[in-house]
Amino acid sequence: MKKKISIVGGGSCALILGCELDTQKYDVTIYEGNSALARKFLVAGDGGLNLTHSESEQKFILRYTPHEFLEKAFRNFTNKDFTKWINSIGIETYVGTSGRVFPKKGIKPATVLKAIIKKIEANNVSVLYQQEWKGFSGDKLIFKNSGKTYEVKSDIVIFCLGGASWPVTGSKGDWLNYFSSKGISAKNFEASNCSFTISWPEDFIKKSEGKVLKNVSISCNGKTNLGEVVITKNGIEGSGIYPLSPQIRKQLSEKNKAEIYIDLKPQIAQEKLLQKLSSVGEKKNFSESLKTELNIDNTVLQLLKSHTTKEGFLNINSLTKCIKEFYLTITGTGLVEDAISTVGGISLEEITSHFELKKLPSHYVIGEMLDYDAPTGGYLLQSCFSMSKYLVDILKEGSRRER
Repeated sequence: MKKKISIVGGGSCALILGCELDTQKYDVTIYEGNSALARKFLVAGDGGLNLTHSESEQKFILRYTPHEFLEKAFRNFTNKDFTKWINSIGIETYVGTSGRVFPKKGIKPATVLKAIIKKIEANNVSVLYQQEWKGFSGDKLIFKNSGKTYEVKSDIVIFCLGGASWPVTGSKGDWLNYFSSKGISAKNFEASNCSFTISWPEDFIKKSEGKVLKNVSISCNGKTNLGEVVITKNGIEGSGIYPLSPQIRKQLSEKNKAEIYIDLKPQIAQEKLLQKLSSVGEKKNFSESLKTELNIDNTVLQLLKSHTTKEGFLNINSLTKCIKEFYLTITGTGLVEDAISTVGGISLEEITSHFELKKLPSHYVIGEMLDYDAPTGGYLLQSCFSMSKYLVDILKEGSRRER
């Protein structure tokens, strides 16, 4: 008789599980709270479905905070492995200029999802919709559907409930208490890959809200990232700041503020910059000459003027330092529900190296439910895919031992 596997949640992790679990050995059912699978997966594809990243394995794994818990799973199913896998089900991909991997132009996110669901259906996996998980009843799971509750007994349970960002997709993170009732440590969710709060001078924000600082280098607490950031009414957001989320949150927790330094011209060494400013200082229209000589736009110019005195702006030594180490104070994060992703959830100390809950044998937790941080750029999706495939292989190996 087949063992029953219950997958709770039908997001990105469940997609790989549904495709790859051995239904010759297991009776597999996905319990999804919405009326369709992977709503967050589709929402993430609104601006182009960034599936993974093409960089080397060595660099890739270090993007996660922490990364050690994920290393075996990632090595087992790398970014290259996933790209081959998605190609094998008829979805061609290409690598963008940033190194990110996308479906071939013209292939919509819905088309990608349909191809995956077709594979799930071919694998004879049952999918039940509008099944709201309501916690545990002894060794059983409680679900609610159409106003009625019922219990499910499973041999193996895999939780794929996601984090707490984008609650409109069903990712609410409201399951934390169910695990706490079992003595399993879980942390409240915090925003990651989100906007960060900065108190801008009023005159500056009037002129610069929505503008982009391009090709800048941002540092916080010993980590540096190159990218671009968008100036918002309440602060800053974008690819240049998102990867520094762990460092910023740490400082906010310890000091109620975080200090960041922006190198506005990272491609120019400080000595060379000082030379260029020396020649600019001899010209009459300092501001216009500065824009021309350093190839900076009006947004950078306004930023410099708004945070320096007139004397400091005209002093080439202090201006050089300001351009290379532009200091800003962050006072908070954006709302969890507005964040691209979250950190928090089940403590990593509660799981084995196979993602099995130590206090609940045969119950596994994978994906954004776990307390780790992943930057944008396909890294969060890849971690979900890697954990899912690793668990598939672990269960496959376990079934071999039982024979």
